[in-house]
Amino acid sequence: MHIAILTFDGFNELDSLIALGILHRIQRPGWRVSLCCPTPEVTSMNGVTVRAQSLLEEARTADAVIVGSGVRTREVVEDAALMARLALDPARQLIAAQCSGTLVLAKLGLLGTVPACTDITTKPWVQAAGVEVLNQPFYARGHVATAGGCLASPYLAAWVIARSEGLEAATAALHYVAPVGEKEAYVANALRLIGPYLPA
Repeated sequence: MHIAILTFDGFNELDSLIALGILHRIQRPGWRVSLCCPTPEVTSMNGVTVRAQSLLEEARTADAVIVGSGVRTREVVEDAALMARLALDPARQLIAAQCSGTLVLAKLGLLGTVPACTDITTKPWVQAAGVEVLNQPFYARGHVATAGGCLASPYLAAWVIARSEGLEAATAALHYVAPVGEKEAYVANALRLIGPYLPA
């Protein structure tokens, strides 16, 4: 199981790195989580430079893809050569996006008539791309999920884990990262939000 977290220059650390940390709570052979970037190194919106663990082309064969957000996402979607490197397929992949990452999915034509979640700043751009934006932190239909707000990244990670490893594994991962003294309430709230969008 390879989960590629698409991470571009100007990325939001909270989106890419929180998801990375939670997804790494799964410890089993073949489970791989990578920061998937267009170049060998990318620098965040706050000046943190990280090395790519995989390049964009590997997202094509990943089992799940999470598209993180950042301050340069509009530049990303306007770069035809860069977008051409992305060939995602919800028929065989779990695909999730956070905040401005939702704009990437919209521009790739992966949302269609499916409503989506995003952040307040990105909302008008996603709407201009013809996608209905919901006023909620998480939404999924089929193999595609979106989340809005930096701290909604645990919902995407938990959804990917639940879809691939089961609800018990997702619950355990959330419980580990939840604040002490709030663990039960935190996990219950997260499961309340993603539960309706999980297969019966």
